[in-house]
Amino acid sequence: MSAQIISGKEVSAQVRERLRKDVEQMKLKDSNFRPGLVVLQVGDRDDSNLYISMKLKAAAEIGINATHMRLPKTATEEEVLHSIREVNENSSVHGLIVQLPLDSVHKIDTEKVTNAVAPEKDVDGLTSINAGKLSRGDLGDCFIPCTPNGCMELIRQTGVSVAGKRAVVIGRSKIVGAPMHDLLLWSHATVTTCHSKTADLAGEVGKADILVVGIGKAEMVKGEWIKKGAVVIDCGINHILDDTKANGKRVVGDVHYASAKEQAGFITPVPGGVGPMTVAMLMANTVLSAKRFLETHQPGKWDISYTKLNLQKPVPSDIVVSRSCVPKPIDRLAKEVGLLSDEVELYGKTKAKVQLNIIKRLQSQPDGKYVVVTGITPTPLGEGKSTTTIGLVQALGAHMKLNVFACVRQPSQGPTFGIKGGAAGGGYSQVIPMEEFNLHLTGDIHAITAANNLVAAAVDARMFHEATQSDKALYNRLVPLSGGQRKFSPIQIHRLKKLGIDKTDPSTLTEEEITRFARLDIDPSSVTWQRVLDTNDRFLRKITIGQAPTEKGYTREAQFDITVASEIMAVLALTSSLEDMRQRLAKMVVATSRSGQPITTEDLGVSGALTVLMKDAIKPNLMQTLEGTPVFVHAGPFANIAHGNSSILADKIALKLVGPDGFVVTEAGFGADIGMEKFFNIKCRYSGLRPHVVVLVATVRALKMHGGGPTVTAGMPLPKEYVEENLDLLRNGCSNMRKQIENAKHFGVPVVVAVNAFKTDTEAELDLVCSMAKDGGAFDAVRCSHWAEGGAGAMALGQAVQKANVIVAIRIIAQKIYGADDIELLPEAQHKVELYTKQGFGNLPICMAKTHLSLSHEADKKGVPTGFVVPIRDIRASVGAGFLYPLVGTMPTIPGLPTRPCFYDIDLDPETEQVNGLF
Repeated sequence: MSAQIISGKEVSAQVRERLRKDVEQMKLKDSNFRPGLVVLQVGDRDDSNLYISMKLKAAAEIGINATHMRLPKTATEEEVLHSIREVNENSSVHGLIVQLPLDSVHKIDTEKVTNAVAPEKDVDGLTSINAGKLSRGDLGDCFIPCTPNGCMELIRQTGVSVAGKRAVVIGRSKIVGAPMHDLLLWSHATVTTCHSKTADLAGEVGKADILVVGIGKAEMVKGEWIKKGAVVIDCGINHILDDTKANGKRVVGDVHYASAKEQAGFITPVPGGVGPMTVAMLMANTVLSAKRFLETHQPGKWDISYTKLNLQKPVPSDIVVSRSCVPKPIDRLAKEVGLLSDEVELYGKTKAKVQLNIIKRLQSQPDGKYVVVTGITPTPLGEGKSTTTIGLVQALGAHMKLNVFACVRQPSQGPTFGIKGGAAGGGYSQVIPMEEFNLHLTGDIHAITAANNLVAAAVDARMFHEATQSDKALYNRLVPLSGGQRKFSPIQIHRLKKLGIDKTDPSTLTEEEITRFARLDIDPSSVTWQRVLDTNDRFLRKITIGQAPTEKGYTREAQFDITVASEIMAVLALTSSLEDMRQRLAKMVVATSRSGQPITTEDLGVSGALTVLMKDAIKPNLMQTLEGTPVFVHAGPFANIAHGNSSILADKIALKLVGPDGFVVTEAGFGADIGMEKFFNIKCRYSGLRPHVVVLVATVRALKMHGGGPTVTAGMPLPKEYVEENLDLLRNGCSNMRKQIENAKHFGVPVVVAVNAFKTDTEAELDLVCSMAKDGGAFDAVRCSHWAEGGAGAMALGQAVQKANVIVAIRIIAQKIYGADDIELLPEAQHKVELYTKQGFGNLPICMAKTHLSLSHEADKKGVPTGFVVPIRDIRASVGAGFLYPLVGTMPTIPGLPTRPCFYDIDLDPETEQVNGLF
C-alpha cells in the first residue's frame, strides 16, 4: 500500500490563513499596527530573487508589511552590518532575514552578519542566541529555524505522536539538521543524527519511525532502507538531468520518492512538500515576533526599578543631595517606561530627547490621569511647587508603585544666575542631575534665542534694504537670477497667494505686483518683535540699535526680553506637532505696515528657517527624579508674561505612556491666579486635555506673610513671626489660600491642598491650615515632608490625589480670579485692542502678564486685596502661539540682576569639570 502524501501546499495554506486572521486581530486592537518584515539581500542572484519574491508574496497575502532591502554586490561587510543595525533599531520591523548566500565582491563573514541580527527579530532562527536556546529546550523563548519548524508542523499533520518514537535525522547543518535534532529531542523522541561519515547508514534509517532527510544528495535514501509505515520528511532540493523536461532538468529530493512511498506510511513530495512550509513558518515567526512586541510594549506595562534614598539629617544642600544619588542610565529608564530605542535620542548618560513619532504609535491608547500642581500667591519665602511636584511623583511611583510622569518646565538661565536659583525641586525631591537640568540641558533655550534673534535681524534688515533700494532693485535681489532664471522660493509663493497674486513665474509680475510683493513697508514705530537673551540684564531693557556707520543713520529704540518670554517659547509649549509648529511660527506678527496690515514671519520669508532651528527643540527631554521616576522637561514660557506651563507635547506623550491607571503630574508657574488660570484657559483649550485634580501648595510661613507678617529680607534671619507659633497671623493669611481654592474650583476640578511643612511649623499651625483648607472647599488637605523625606513624605498627598474625583468643568470669568473691581485700559492698550480686532486677532485667548507676588497688579499687596482697578498699559500679540498678552501695571519683560547675583559663587573646576557654587 502506498504512503499517504503530506501536502506542504495544503498545510501551508492553512497556516497562512490562520496567520492572516491573527494579523486582522492585531489591527482591530490597533489600526495602525502591522507586523513588519525586512529581507536583506546582497547582490542580485536569480535564485535568491526567486525565493525573496515568494516571501514577499506570502507576506502581502497575510497582511505583513514586507520590505526588500537590496544592497549592491560592491557592499562591504561594514555596510551590511550598518544596514542590519538600522533595521534592528527600527521599531516598525519585527522580523529581519539575511538572504544567503551573500553575493558580494568583498569577503564577508556570514557568521558575523547572521549574528548581527537582533535575536528578537531573528525570524530565521539562525543567530547563536536562538540556536543556543533551542538546544537547551527554551522553545518558548526563541525563534525556531523555518525549515525544521515546518517539518514538525507536517509531522503533526500525520497524527503520529512523536513522543517515544525513534527518529533519525540525516544531515547536521545549522539550518536544518542540527535544529531538527533538537526539536525532535524536546518533543520526547529518541533521536539519532546521521551524516556522510555514519557507518551502516541504511541500518540506522531502517530503525526510524520518523525520518527527516536534509543531506543535499539527490535520491540518496532508497525505499528499501525505510522502515515500513515510517513518516518520511524530505528536505532536499536537487536538480537532475531529465530529457523529458523543457529545461532538461527535474527537481528531486534526497529520498528516492518512487520506492520510498511504497514503504513509508506518510511521505512529503518534492516539490510541494517542505518548501512551501519553510515560507509559511517564516511568516509564522514574523507574526509571533509582532505578538511578542505588542505584549512587551503594551502602553502602561512598565518594568521599572526605583532608586533608594539614603536620607541624611540635617538635609544637606540641594547640590550635595543631587550628587549623592547615581542616576540610572537614561536609555535604561526609557526602556522601563515603554519607549523604544529608535524613539530616543541620547544626550549623554542622563538625558535624552524623545521622537515625536511615538505619538502615532500610541495614538489609539487611553490616557492616564492628569494632575496640575499650583500654589497660593508666592512670597519671597517660597512655597515649593516644584519640590511638591517631584515629591508627589516620587510618592506615586517609588512608594505607591503607580506609573507616573512629572512634566515640568525647563528653567531659564536668567533666574538661575540671578536671584531665584534653580528649579529642579529641592532636598530629597529633585530632578537629577540638577546641574544638567538647570544649565543648558539639551540646548532648547539656545535654539529659541537663535530663532528669535534671526527674526529680529530679518525685521531690521528688511526695513534697511527697503529704505535704500528701488522697487526693481529690491525685487531682483529678493528673487535673484540663478542659471539665467529667476525662481520664487516656496515661502515667497505663500506670500504671493496671501497678496492674491496667482503667479509662479517671476517674469510675469506687473510693476504694481512687484511693489506689493517686495515692499513690506514696515512702520518702524510698530515693531513689536524684540531681541532676547537668556540672562538677566537690566541695561538691555531699553537700547538704541543701528549706530554703526554701515547702517547709514538708520537707528531706532528697541529692547531685549528674556529668552523665555519670546513668543517662540510660547509656540513651543503650545504646539501639537512639527507641522503645527511650522504654521504657528509662520503666523507670528512682528510689526504693522504703514497701511495697517500685520506683518508676519512668513511675510519676512524667515518662517521655514525658524522651523529648521527649532526641529530638535520640539522633542521633549527625558530625565529622572532622585528616586528613579521619569520626568519630561520641556519648554519654559515666562510665567508672568506668557502662560507659564510646560509643553502640551510632553503631557500628551506622558499620558499615553503611563496608561489608563497611571498619573501625569505637571506644574503651573506661580500662583493659581497666574499659572493655573493660564493652564486652564490657554493650555487646556489648545490641548483638549482636562486635569482630574488640582494640587494647591501652601506653607505656614508664606500664609503668615499674607496675613500681615513682617517683610523678609534675603540673607537676613527670619523674623520671629515665621519661626514661632502665631495662629492669628496664620488664620488671617489663610484667606489667600481660600481664594486660590475658590479660583481652582471655578474650573470644576477638585482641589487637594498640599501643606509643605517646615521644621519650624507647629502641629497646631499645620492642623489649622488643613482645617481651613477643607472649610474653604478643598477636597482634602494633607501635610507633606517630601523635602526631607522624598517620596515617602508625600504619600498622604499621593493617596489624596488618587482619591480625588473629576467634577464637570465650568467656564470662569477672569475678574473672579483676581477679585478686582474693574480694569483700566491705558491709551497704548486701547490702540492695540482696536488694531488687533481690526486684524482679526480679537478672538484669541487672553494671557495676563502680571506680577506673581500678589493677586493684584501691585506686588506688595498681600492676602486678598479688594477695591482695586487693574491698569493695562499695553497689549501684545503672540499670534503664532495663539494668545494676546496684556501687560499689567509695571510688569517688566526681562528681569534685572540683583546687587549680588548668584554668579559670584559659580565656577568650574578645570581638572574635574565639576560645577561648584551652584545653589
